[in-house]
Amino acid sequence: MKHTIIHIFLIFAFCVNFYLAKAQSNDWRTHLEQLVEEELDEATVENMFQELTMLENNPMNLNTVSREQLERFPLLSFEQATNLADFLEKNRPVYTVFELRNVSYLDFNTIELILPFFYVGESEQVQPSAAEMLKYGKNEVQFQLDKTLNKRAGYGEFSDSILERYPNRKYRGEDFYTSLKYSFAYRDKIQFGLLGEKDAGEPFFKKDYPKGYDHYGFHLIVRDIGKLKTLAVGDYRLSFGQGLILNNDFMLSKSWATNNIIRRTQDPKRHFSTAESGFFRGAAAVFGFSNIKLTTFYSNRRFDANLSNDGEMTSFKIDGYHRTPSEMEKKNNSREQATGININYRKEQFQIGVSGIYHAYNRMYYPTVQEYNYYYLRDSSNFNASIDYSYRFNRLTFAGETAIAKNKAVASTNMIQYSPSNLLSLSALYRYFPVSYNAMHAQSFSEGSRTQNENGLYVGATFSPLRKLSVTTYVDIFRFPWVKSQVDQPSKGVDIYFLGTYAVNRNSNFEIRYKFKQKEQNARYPDENSRTVLPYNTQKIRLRYNNTLNSGWNFRTTVDAALYRQKHFPQEKGFMISQNIGYRGSEKISGDLFAGYFKSDTFAARLYSYERNILTTFYMPSFYGEGMRLALSGRYNITSRLSFSAKIGHTRYFDRETIGSGTELIEGNSRTDVFTYLRWRF
Repeated sequence: MKHTIIHIFLIFAFCVNFYLAKAQSNDWRTHLEQLVEEELDEATVENMFQELTMLENNPMNLNTVSREQLERFPLLSFEQATNLADFLEKNRPVYTVFELRNVSYLDFNTIELILPFFYVGESEQVQPSAAEMLKYGKNEVQFQLDKTLNKRAGYGEFSDSILERYPNRKYRGEDFYTSLKYSFAYRDKIQFGLLGEKDAGEPFFKKDYPKGYDHYGFHLIVRDIGKLKTLAVGDYRLSFGQGLILNNDFMLSKSWATNNIIRRTQDPKRHFSTAESGFFRGAAAVFGFSNIKLTTFYSNRRFDANLSNDGEMTSFKIDGYHRTPSEMEKKNNSREQATGININYRKEQFQIGVSGIYHAYNRMYYPTVQEYNYYYLRDSSNFNASIDYSYRFNRLTFAGETAIAKNKAVASTNMIQYSPSNLLSLSALYRYFPVSYNAMHAQSFSEGSRTQNENGLYVGATFSPLRKLSVTTYVDIFRFPWVKSQVDQPSKGVDIYFLGTYAVNRNSNFEIRYKFKQKEQNARYPDENSRTVLPYNTQKIRLRYNNTLNSGWNFRTTVDAALYRQKHFPQEKGFMISQNIGYRGSEKISGDLFAGYFKSDTFAARLYSYERNILTTFYMPSFYGEGMRLALSGRYNITSRLSFSAKIGHTRYFDRETIGSGTELIEGNSRTDVFTYLRWRF
């Protein structure tokens, strides 16, 4: 009976959706969904979400925005940022954001994507003084408190004898998450911030433990002081070239890269996320001299690591959890110092850069030797250097980077992008990452999680064959010349993607997405002790309908299916149907209701679901088994400067009596989470 009710509700919502269709916006949040499904690490996704949320809440004035600001904006390619800057310099003042339609390189979808980040205001002729910036800057305080209502095993009661024998069965802290942030900003000229954060299970006010937050952060960014273009102090992120030696900044998904595949050296950006990894702590400066920019940085940061009995680091611990004695022992037990430089020369359409980075640990890094990690770095220090370039000729752009490691291994990535019109963009990328290449701060376009042991060719296209139809597609062919974890021989694979979007009218659209990925991994037949390497493939299909009413209501109906098949084994299936109903028609109140039903045979055929969360948190859970997901979120603007947001999420499984495992085990078939968020701007 309960299954029938769920199905009736979802079918009814789907029908209402079609009947009321009138509006839709291209939301940048949907692009982060693809990154999660590509299993990019959580810290990177959170950093991206935090940055885009900050930019959306502080839109740029088209009549005053600088070329450098546009080049730092992560949703625009270098060509798009350059053409937009050229257009604004020739046509200011502009009177409406819709004049962006006159910019070459900006297609309809890109314009819809970036509209929330811009507005049209007065032209500013006078450079404000430091006193005026401090006087007219924006202050903001953010407080977040989250709690899981179901009791988890790690918060249970244990006798002293049990804890003496198994000390890591119990979390030592309270069962809630909380964070506090303060920030000050005057446009992009000055940015200052402080934050404190503790995860659920970490001590906050517990006796016999340090009081206060588990993690603290600080940043100060100052821009445009004569030759000093940017100064960053505290926590910051940085990227050189195409990311072959350094990138802890923005990362694009393969689908996003079809018309934005070329990266560029970025000025330092603040790290204001609560993620406890993926950033530098120290200082960085950028100096400008005519056509040359010089970037230099220094970082000295403690971090968590897993240690051997000899005190050597065997792996990095990046989850940021310090809830049990074993996790607490690893807190800040290692240190890294890093320094580097980038010299970038640009003249008209040509750019070339030379970069170097050196980093040293306070102890030896020595992963436990296994065949797949035989070529991993085993040292207390490393050095990388690179040359990157780009050249733009009309609508054709070439770019690339070639890097060398301390052991003289050479890696290279090169790409080409051609946009003959706003209706067509073509891109191709070839990467060559030897198994012996090690760059601990690299993050470049790749299939694997490391810039190592991979060769590949990517070809992508974005085009509009019809006025209301846009298509994004790519094919990525790759091979791993050396063995990998859970793959006992060199392997290969292919990744194919297709997304078609049909605009029913300017305010509603229909999407169909298909994704096919084939790779290889170890397999063991049920009646054999030996294992072999077999190909497996995953297919994912999505149908989605979006619309928004002029009254502020918006609807999103999604049907997802996943198919997983390993050669010689039965196919595993999963599907999910979900409905999201949102309201943005009032200055006081906004909210979202999400309902979904899922059924999946195994974890390999799991489904992902994106649902709106409170303002500064990206949340996209995955599900397998059979069950339903309900979520209700809302925001109330108490005054024009003070707002309160809350969300409650409930997941109920129909095929199990427990959820999770270990210290996260919940006795029961349901889980309920509450999220709260308070923001005060002054």
